[in-house]
Amino acid sequence: MWYGIAADLMVAVHVAYVAYVILGQLVIVIAAPMKWQWARNPWFRFTHLLAIGVVAYEAINHLRCPLTVWEEQLRALAGQGFNGSETFMGRLLHDLLFVENMPEIAFTIGYCGMALLVAQGLVMYPPRWFRFGRSKEVAPAPQLVPVAVNE
Repeated sequence: MWYGIAADLMVAVHVAYVAYVILGQLVIVIAAPMKWQWARNPWFRFTHLLAIGVVAYEAINHLRCPLTVWEEQLRALAGQGFNGSETFMGRLLHDLLFVENMPEIAFTIGYCGMALLVAQGLVMYPPRWFRFGRSKEVAPAPQLVPVAVNE
């Protein structure tokens, strides 16, 4: 039972990873013309590029996603088939993530295309650069000059 729940949790983490890549790019495309500065956050932008870069690298080199491998192992320990789950959410998330009867090349092209789209977004709407140890410079206060009073 616990292994099945852990497998469902692994699928949820996998779906969250995919959502970060897809919805993150959607947010960047919307934020660019609106000039929303939070979308230029370098942590967000570089982790977004890293996330899809890892997936594209795995696809090009025919490596299996570790999240998929771990889910398979947990399902085997739970006595479940890879395509099945005993919970509604597990089945829903698994079916949302995995597409049956699709050639591997279609996924590879999609992953690489998405990586190029994210890289293009970095060029067209670049992130702010990191600011380490610099505080905002404050202009000095004007000096008051004593005025002599004529008596």
